[in-house]
Amino acid sequence: MKTKWMVCCTLPMVFLLPSWVQAGTKQVSSGAYTPPAYEALPLGAVKPMGWLRNQLRIMRNGSSGHLDEVYAKVKNDNGWLGGQGDGWEETPYWLDGALPLAYLLDDKPLQEKVLKYVNWTLEHQRPSGYFGPVTKAEREKNATIDPAHATEGEDWWPKMVMLKVLQQYYSATADQRVIRFMTNYFRYQLNALEVAPIGKWTEWAASRGPDNVLMAQWLYGITHDASLLQLAERIEQQSFPWTTWMGNRDWVISTATYDDKYLWMRRHGVNVGMGLKAPAVTYQRTGNKQLLKDQYTGWQDLMTIHGLPMGIFSADEDLNGNEPIQGVELCAIVEAMYSLENIIAITGDVRYMDALEKMTFNALPTQTTDDYNNKQYFQVANQVQISRGIFSFSLPFDRQMNNVLGARSGYTCCLANMHQGWTKFASQLWYAAPDNGLAALSYAPSQVTAKVGKDSTAVTITETTQYPFGDQISFSIALKKETAFPLQLRIPSWCDEAEVLINGKTLRKDKGGQLISISRSWKNKDQLVLRLPMRITTTVWGKNSRAVERGPLVYALKLHERWEKGHEEHEGDYFSVYPEEPWNYGLLHKDIKDPAAGMKVSVQKPVDDHFIWNLAHAPIEITVQAKQIPAWQAIEGVAYQPAVDREGIYKGRVDEKVKEITLVPYGCTKVRIVAFPVVP
Repeated sequence: MKTKWMVCCTLPMVFLLPSWVQAGTKQVSSGAYTPPAYEALPLGAVKPMGWLRNQLRIMRNGSSGHLDEVYAKVKNDNGWLGGQGDGWEETPYWLDGALPLAYLLDDKPLQEKVLKYVNWTLEHQRPSGYFGPVTKAEREKNATIDPAHATEGEDWWPKMVMLKVLQQYYSATADQRVIRFMTNYFRYQLNALEVAPIGKWTEWAASRGPDNVLMAQWLYGITHDASLLQLAERIEQQSFPWTTWMGNRDWVISTATYDDKYLWMRRHGVNVGMGLKAPAVTYQRTGNKQLLKDQYTGWQDLMTIHGLPMGIFSADEDLNGNEPIQGVELCAIVEAMYSLENIIAITGDVRYMDALEKMTFNALPTQTTDDYNNKQYFQVANQVQISRGIFSFSLPFDRQMNNVLGARSGYTCCLANMHQGWTKFASQLWYAAPDNGLAALSYAPSQVTAKVGKDSTAVTITETTQYPFGDQISFSIALKKETAFPLQLRIPSWCDEAEVLINGKTLRKDKGGQLISISRSWKNKDQLVLRLPMRITTTVWGKNSRAVERGPLVYALKLHERWEKGHEEHEGDYFSVYPEEPWNYGLLHKDIKDPAAGMKVSVQKPVDDHFIWNLAHAPIEITVQAKQIPAWQAIEGVAYQPAVDREGIYKGRVDEKVKEITLVPYGCTKVRIVAFPVVP
C-alpha cells in the first residue's frame, strides 16, 4: 500500500531503537513549553466568502462531499464504521478534509455524514485507550489490546490522521468526549510504545511521527498533563529524525545525490511534506530557539535544491531536483501546506506565510478538474501535455497513468487526501493574536467572528477582496460597542511598500516582509483598507530558466486546451490534455532585465462569486514578447529544458520573428510553460 505530518522528564528507554534512529536523532534538552505565537480560532469562526466559498461548494458537490458514495474502497464495509473494509489511511484522509468542509459551509447533511465516523470512533475506544477499526487479532482471536499486548493492535499511522480529524471536530464543537478520548489514547500509547515502537508495523508511521507529536502537544495545551510531553519526546525519538535532518544539511544533500531504492522513504515527497514542521514542533515542546534557525535552514535548502516555480518542491514520488520537468504529487502539496500552517502558528514567521500563499494559489488549484472529481497524481511545472507516459518521474508505474487527470489514476491516496488543502487554508486565514486581538495572516474573501479586547467583546470583520489577483483588501468592522484591540496584518515580502487606510485616510505605509499591528479603539462600521501594490518580477529556477511573478502569483504561458477522455481497465476513466498551439518560446533578455518595461498587465474580468481556477475565468493576463526555439520539442511528452550559458541565455537558433505571447495565473492552466529559457 502506498500513501501518502515546561518541563519534560524523559523515562529510560527499555527497548532497542532502530540503528538509524540511534545514529540520527538529535537529543533535545528539556525546557519550557512555548505556546504557539498564534492560536487557531474555533473551526467555523472563519467563513469563506466570494471565490473561496465557491471553491468549497464545488468540493462539497463533488468528491469531497461524496467520496463515500462513489469510491468503493471507502464506500464498502468501512473499517472506520466497524466493517472489514478500509481500516487504514484513506477514510481518515477523506474525513480530514470533509469534516472541516462541513463546518466551514455549515452544511448539516455533510456534518451528519462525517459524524457517523467520528461517533463510531469515539464510541468504540477500547478500555485500554486503544482505538480504530476492529483488528484481525480481535476478530479472529478475541484478543484484548492493552499496553502489554500492543502488538495485537495495528499500524500507528492511520490513527495519526484520525487524531487530526478529531482535533478539528473538537475545534468546531468543543465536544469533551474528544479530550477524554485523546487523554486515554495517549496514556495507552506512552506505555504501548515500549512494546510496539512507532515503526513496528510500517515505516509510514516512523516517517510521519511529527503529526502524532503535534496532536499530543495540542492536547497538552488544553490539559497541561506533563505525560503528553513525555510521549511527544518518545515518539520523536522513535521516528525519522526530521528535526536533525532539517538543520544539519547532510540530509538534503543526500537527497540530491541518491535516487535508488535505498533509504527512499527519507526522500519521499509526502513524508518530507509532513516532516517539514518537525523543528518548529520540537521547538514548541523544548523552547530551543536554535530549532527555529534549523527550520528555516531546512526549508531554504529544500527549495534551493528541489524547488519549483509554483512554490513547492519536486516530489515524483521522491525529491527529484529543481528542473521544471519534474513532477509533484498532490498529497505532497496538501501536506506541505498543513505543515506550513502549523509552522506559522507556532513561530509567527512571515516567511512561511508567504510560502503558504504561493503554494496554495499556484500549485494547488491546477491539479484538479473544475468539478473536483478528478486529480493528477503528478503535475509538472513545464507541462506541455497531460497524457499517459513515463515522463521524467522517479516512479513511472507500469500502466503509465501518473500524469493524467482521473479519480483513480496513480495511487488513490491523493483522491482521499486532496480535500484538506483548501479547507484548512480557509479555516486558518485568521488567528487569535496576543493582547486579545486578531491577526489576518493569509488573505482571501472571508468573514471572521471572534471575541476581542479586555471585555471579550464580539466582533465580526468582513474581508472583501479579489486577492490574490487584485491588490486591495478591505476590512469592515462590526461591533456593538467601541472596543480597543490590536489587529495584525501581514505585509508580504514581495510588496515593496504597503499602504493602510482607515475610513478613507492614510494611516501608515510599511515595507514588505513583516507583520504590523494596528492598536486602536475600533468603532462599528470602521473601514480598513490594505493596499499591496504588485509589480512584475522575474525569478531564476532550474537550468537557469526564468519565471514571471506578480504578487503571490506565478504566471504561465496561456495555451488553448484539447481534452480527450480515455479509460484504463484498472484505474478507470481519465482525461488527457494537449495544447492547440506552439509552446516552445523563449523570453527576450531585455524583458528579463526590465520586466516592468517589457511586460504589460491587463485585467480581463472581475473575480466574482462564480470564479473557477481555469482559463475561461483567468482574471489577469500579462503580455510579453518572445521568440520560438525550433529545436525545443517534446520527447515522449517531456519538454527537456534547452541548454543555456552562464548568463542564462540560449545560444542556439531562434526564430527572428518576435511574437507577443500571453501569460495567465499558473493555477488557471493545465498545459503550460512557466519556466522559460531566455533568448537574445
